[in-house]
Amino acid sequence: MKKTIAMLLALVMVFALCACGSKQDTAPAGSAPEAAGSADDDFHIVLKLSHVFAPTEQLTVEMEQVAQRIYDRTNGAVEIETYGSGQLAVYKDNLQQVVDGANWIACEDPSYLADYNIDFEALIAPMLYTNLQQYSYVCQSDVVKQMCQDIEDNYGIHVLALDFNVGLRCLQTNKEIKTPDDLKGMKIRVPNSSMYINCLTAMGATPTPMAFSETISAVQQGVVDGLEGNMNAYSTNGSAEVAKQMSFTNHLIGTCGAYINIDVWNSIPEEYRDIIQEEFTKGAAELTQFTDDNFQTTMEKLEAEQGCHFNEVDVDAFKAVMEPEYERMVKEDGVTEGFIQQLQQLVAEYDAQNG
Repeated sequence: MKKTIAMLLALVMVFALCACGSKQDTAPAGSAPEAAGSADDDFHIVLKLSHVFAPTEQLTVEMEQVAQRIYDRTNGAVEIETYGSGQLAVYKDNLQQVVDGANWIACEDPSYLADYNIDFEALIAPMLYTNLQQYSYVCQSDVVKQMCQDIEDNYGIHVLALDFNVGLRCLQTNKEIKTPDDLKGMKIRVPNSSMYINCLTAMGATPTPMAFSETISAVQQGVVDGLEGNMNAYSTNGSAEVAKQMSFTNHLIGTCGAYINIDVWNSIPEEYRDIIQEEFTKGAAELTQFTDDNFQTTMEKLEAEQGCHFNEVDVDAFKAVMEPEYERMVKEDGVTEGFIQQLQQLVAEYDAQNG
């Protein structure tokens, strides 16, 4: 009997020591509790990233690189599946996925944010920027950061970036366009965005919204007289085969932002959120640099291999027809009065700082 009791006491002591040892392994004496939002070995999320760009366009390449770097740096915890060419929802429907709380990253022109804050329409107002760096500088301003905070607070749209810059947008037709008068009666394909429609209308053209998948054949068949877009797209999406003249109107900045639902964002451990943000910021800078570095060589290649031609335009004439458009944006669309002037001041500030 005594032996049995002694054995039971010994077993109790062993279990007690094991329990103490186990507790100490998980929470050593004096250690702080695990921080909220820190990485968890069991955490895994799959995010779908959707955009409209073709496989050969550099934005597609950049988004795939960003996704791969995030996957590698998080050891596979954050997996971003990229879908280009409109395979999934794009344009307004793309943003709606974010608002609805899907595990989703929408990559769209900031003008599509105008449905939630109309000032985003003016952020990429026509004839406002003459280079990509001006726009990126404006995006880092307090006024734009506040706009981003507002749509996060009111609609749950968290902005990862606003400046995946693919180039200033120009006209692609089969004749030289030098002044707004040259556009009268011409049907120009545009994305189905009020910003593009209003811009081309002010320039004197007849804007024709259509999916890009229909555009090349539409130009070939004479349904439209041309389209508008950036240099990189001109060289990669087939438009150079049907529209041999690019006129450097530089009427809009070609850029995309990346947006995710705030609740989805906050569900990701902070350590991984930092990595995601770093890579999207880096990706935007890389794409902007690529766009600048390759402009001249791409133009020369198009001249030599595709027989394309390029011409300058009367910039002042195009700016003049935009002044009423700025007024219309305030009076009819509800853009904050004085906002465009704020943007112009920021552009001038950048120019003054950078010679």
